[in-house]
Amino acid sequence: MLLIGNYNTLKVARITAAGAQLSSESGNILLPGRLVPKGAEPGTELRVFVYVDSEERLTATTRKPKAAVGDFALLKVKDNVGVGTFLDWGLEKDLLLPFGEQTDQLRRGQDVLVYVYLHSSGRVAASTRVEKFLRPADTTLAEGDGVDLLVYAFSDLGAKVIVNNAFNGLLFSNELYVNPSIGERIRGYVKKIREDGKIDVTLRMGGAREAANDQDVILDALKARNGMLPLSDKSTPEDIAGLLRMSKKSFKKGIGALYKEKMIEITPEGIRLRSVQK
Repeated sequence: MLLIGNYNTLKVARITAAGAQLSSESGNILLPGRLVPKGAEPGTELRVFVYVDSEERLTATTRKPKAAVGDFALLKVKDNVGVGTFLDWGLEKDLLLPFGEQTDQLRRGQDVLVYVYLHSSGRVAASTRVEKFLRPADTTLAEGDGVDLLVYAFSDLGAKVIVNNAFNGLLFSNELYVNPSIGERIRGYVKKIREDGKIDVTLRMGGAREAANDQDVILDALKARNGMLPLSDKSTPEDIAGLLRMSKKSFKKGIGALYKEKMIEITPEGIRLRSVQK
């Protein structure tokens, strides 16, 4: 089955002056000559991205777009036209965001988070109404699982996130010891799966695993900075989060454990690895 707005492996049927004709169950699809890999000949299989061009024809490209059908992505507004807004997604033909799929007025140069989908017309399109494309958590997730998060909005409760490119999640304000922006991808953990299928997430592991991870993060940061970090239990939460992406409470527990193990030394300038002390 040919996937429009996605990657396909297609075989070269013939080479013409215009490029390579690739065979598919929907007929031959042109890969323009400037994009045909050197050495391609009839029978060669090529991995290409297929979409509808400005003349409403199926076309192939070896270029990699910034998003494919089924993806959530942060894209830049190029222009507003009569039917909607055009977004830069890395291909010659810009991606259309119909006015009916917009939640706010958009301006040129603005970054906007969208879901890329296949319109009933067969064209690839985008929508800022991302929540309607998210589904309740299923049995593939359990509390404590590590997950990929994509920030798509903020509310009074915290940051709204897309979990594993599929599910609706919330990162509460008291968990935000970092300041993510819309479109930022971060790593998190499932804290709770609610009855409505929405997911509460955290940036921290739980229990002993979390404590051990905090110590590893501190040690890695020390090694990356020649054994010295300008942080102490007197540092501000913002300074700690900026360098280590952890809370001050977690930092204090971590350096306490490392100090007891005689792995670090606490100095007026910060903390230092004992192994590199002169």
